Amino acid sequence: MSDELEKGPRHSRHGVDSGLPIDPDLSPSDPAEPSLEPGRHHRRASNRAELDVLAVIALGGMVGASARYGIARWIPTPHDAFPWATFWTNVSGSFVLGALLVLLLERVPPTRLLRPFAATGIIGAYTTMSTYEVETALLLKDGHPVTAVLYGVGSLVAGLALAYAGIVAGRFLPSRGVGA
Repeated sequence: MSDELEKGPRHSRHGVDSGLPIDPDLSPSDPAEPSLEPGRHHRRASNRAELDVLAVIALGGMVGASARYGIARWIPTPHDAFPWATFWTNVSGSFVLGALLVLLLERVPPTRLLRPFAATGIIGAYTTMSTYEVETALLLKDGHPVTAVLYGVGSLVAGLALAYAGIVAGRFLPSRGVGA
């Protein structure tokens, strides 16, 4: 019997779980794994950031930010028009993130670096909540409330719908089993 099972089951808000970690990139015995017990927090042996994780996030961020910049150059937007470049960047990133997380969490063996590189680094830098908010505020400030509302609400609805579509698409992709 493993150490995790000998310690007894862990409880979640849905009852007793299988002992799987909250964060699938960590084992249940990892000191960085969040605790399910109220008021109890795990502490890392060191407060220093793990440089390898930070490095892969930075590398992914360079890829994602470069892609976002390319789209902004490809789809220029006048200051008083609907910000199509940011809209398409954010909604496409929502779709890719949905599909990517299904693949990383359900199909690929857990690793410490892949999800931070791809999801946090690439997709995190590719999509941009701050630009979305600033563009919405500028449209309002410059007297374009209808465009601001269409952009703000449209981005939110399309982003959620495409994130869900990405999750569904990720689950429809065929699994590569042994011998496949």
